[in-house]
Amino acid sequence: MTAPQKRQILQLADLVDYQDGSIVSRPIIKSDQGNITVFAFAGGQELSEHTAPFDALLHVLEGEIEVVISGQAYHLNSQEAIILPPNEPHAVKARSRSKIILTMLRA
Repeated sequence: MTAPQKRQILQLADLVDYQDGSIVSRPIIKSDQGNITVFAFAGGQELSEHTAPFDALLHVLEGEIEVVISGQAYHLNSQEAIILPPNEPHAVKARSRSKIILTMLRA
């Protein structure tokens, strides 16, 4: 999937569609300074524990997400967000069909 055009009004949740049993992602911006990606999670789908060397902001567009950061669970609903600290293990699980936007800063 290609990134949206610049100077285009975006309905972020509409950029990805749900797919049963899967996680679908679409990059919005990819650059040396960071990435912005929209994800659609089927209910129960998860990104297993991993780390990233950069700060990231996870913003829930639709649904309910559980984020575990360094062993502590956080429950986020639509329109809530959390900052993922660099180099800390984290995992993401959709408690229901959910869409998120993930902004990772490299600078």
